Amino acid sequence: MVELKDLTKRFGNLTAVDRVSISIPEGQICGYLGPNGAGKTTTVKMLTGMMQPTEGTATIGGYDIQKESLEVKRRIGYVPESGALYQSLTPFEYLQFVGRLYGMDDRDITRRIDEFSHIFQIGDRIHQRMTGFSRGMKQKVLIESALIHNPQVIFLDEPLSGLDANTALLLKRLLRHLADEKKTIFYCSHILEVVENLCDRIVIIDKGQIVADGSVDELKNMTKRSSLEGVFSQLTHAEDVADLAKAFSKSITENKHSSP
Repeated sequence: MVELKDLTKRFGNLTAVDRVSISIPEGQICGYLGPNGAGKTTTVKMLTGMMQPTEGTATIGGYDIQKESLEVKRRIGYVPESGALYQSLTPFEYLQFVGRLYGMDDRDITRRIDEFSHIFQIGDRIHQRMTGFSRGMKQKVLIESALIHNPQVIFLDEPLSGLDANTALLLKRLLRHLADEKKTIFYCSHILEVVENLCDRIVIIDKGQIVADGSVDELKNMTKRSSLEGVFSQLTHAEDVADLAKAFSKSITENKHSSP
């Protein structure tokens, strides 16, 4: 369903994504992990048509992301890390606008909005302007807009950002249900516990290159670690995090005691 072959993105002398090759079948939730600046968001932006690759190719549902970008966009949903909404609109107006962009019938749009509003519990605010909405409320609308047209592939970049615990749990269950219905889900996050429990497969990227690809159990066995956190630390050279945290804590304590 999603095929990347030597996908590369350079910004001048900086190679943000370096010859990444992945094949993700339908029905799989693939966690795409890496430290800040590893190339995760750049990869997603190329796959969703927001950025052109420097080299390499990628297809989604058999359609080339560069040569057949409109066909690709018809088949994907995207929740960005920091999405922007037209806040002068109500959730209903915004979702109706998105649905029409995808060529949906107004009756189907309204039905889907009603369904999502009930699921995400925003029915009482569906006709209010989003200007004063909390981050979590805006995130719910973004998630709904990514799913309204029933996409085959869903790209999620930190989708739990701002969500309360109940909504986060709901979204995780919804994603599992969508995967069971053969949707392909590309999930980027720094919340390793969620990724470990949710994703069928983990791809770890560091400095633009893939350093690991497998199930959680496979990666644990490969690294002899008992958790995804341990796997991640080893493969991204973050083993000194505990020592750094200890040194930082000691520095704060010493400065506190030395202050007048």
